[in-house]
Amino acid sequence: FIIFLYSIRFLLIYYAINKQKRPLTLACSILFLFYLATNPPLTFTGTEIEEQVFIADTHCMNVSAGPTQKMNLFQSVTSALDNTLAGDPTAVIFGEDVAFGGVFRCTVGLRDKYGKDRVFNTPLCEQGIVGFGIGAAAAGATAIAEIQFADYIYPAFDQIVNEAAKYRYRSGNMFDCGKLTIRAPWGCVGHGSIYHSQCPEAFFTHCPGIKIVVPRGPVQAKGLLLSCIADQNPCIFFEPKILYRAAVEQVPTEAYQIPLSQAEVLQEGSDLTLVAWGTQVHVLKEVAAMAQEKLGVSCELIDLRTILPWDTETVCKSVVKTGRLLISHEAPVTGGFAAEISSTVQEECFLNLEAPISRVCGYDTPFPHIFEPFYIPDKWKCFEAVKRMINY
Repeated sequence: FIIFLYSIRFLLIYYAINKQKRPLTLACSILFLFYLATNPPLTFTGTEIEEQVFIADTHCMNVSAGPTQKMNLFQSVTSALDNTLAGDPTAVIFGEDVAFGGVFRCTVGLRDKYGKDRVFNTPLCEQGIVGFGIGAAAAGATAIAEIQFADYIYPAFDQIVNEAAKYRYRSGNMFDCGKLTIRAPWGCVGHGSIYHSQCPEAFFTHCPGIKIVVPRGPVQAKGLLLSCIADQNPCIFFEPKILYRAAVEQVPTEAYQIPLSQAEVLQEGSDLTLVAWGTQVHVLKEVAAMAQEKLGVSCELIDLRTILPWDTETVCKSVVKTGRLLISHEAPVTGGFAAEISSTVQEECFLNLEAPISRVCGYDTPFPHIFEPFYIPDKWKCFEAVKRMINY
């Protein structure tokens, strides 16, 4: 339905521009934005969507003893940004379209509440967005930059890797931009195709000086985002966009933090360790249930949460116990971060391994459109890998 609305909107705008009817152009845009603003969030709890299951997070409900409110993931991000702007007068939020709420509504209402000097739009220039953020953070502001889609973070690659990540080191700690946080919607969404589905985290894990975080749900998203904002190192916070409206949890309304670089064991097991982050955690949770029910295999499930620096201790401790490791992510398998985890575990836990480490990831192709269901590492691919490892 959204795609249909987009098509009608652009056709009307094209007609209006060619006929020089600017009021019609404005009216079409206002009607479409009104629909986005009033469209109620979809709620899925334990419902299968395109072979992936999204469930409420029950592992971190004790993060705050204060009042809670039902939120989906994009609302929890909004709440985190609201807490930051309220508590830090130097905080600013900027990016493409953030002033009216952003494509995914993550900044809705913040400009009206805090003013156009603290929540403002930028030109369509990712290099400029991050470059401005580096300067603002170096000058002492808490800079929160939004890249509209993670797929478009590449024009800012030089600014992130050669400037933000190295700013403190090259100045001998005289200057830094540690108060910079870069947010970006990330991962497949069912119809995003080449330029709205990518998972580029591995490109940045080769770069010391930045932190990379991916949450799995609303409670985690708020706590981890606030930790990124408070951290004194530049952070990239990737938000699984398919989860923006697909999971609802009771999220504390007050500010709280979840420690970075600490993986979380979501389910203890004895036969096999499953490691993932973001959306793929929900896939592997279902795989763990299938393995127990159909094979009698006890799986230990770990959400890595922070990709860089990652929690080697928790993962290796689990593999020592289970003797088997399966890592899954949506990004292509070659050079994906699963390779780094696999290499480290092989070095640290070689004598404990009962089977070769398995990686179930995306293929080494551009992200497809109609073939997305065949591309993504769904529960069936992961379950087959579990069977191969158990039978090795």
